[in-house]
Amino acid sequence: MTSTTEPTWFKSSFSSNDGPDCVEVAITPADTTVHVRDSKDKNGGQLAFRNASWTEFVTHLH
Repeated sequence: MTSTTEPTWFKSSFSSNDGPDCVEVAITPADTTVHVRDSKDKNGGQLAFRNASWTEFVTHLH
């Protein structure tokens, strides 16, 4: 039987708790997919990225 553990969502350490423009990120238990969602609409849509693609994207933000 396969476990369906929900990913743990988190915000950037640069985000404040009172800021309206935040995204949340979660990594699947298998560590292969990164999910991104709007922190104001947790039940809304999500974007999913391969781990390598997300890492490359974040690396180029700095």
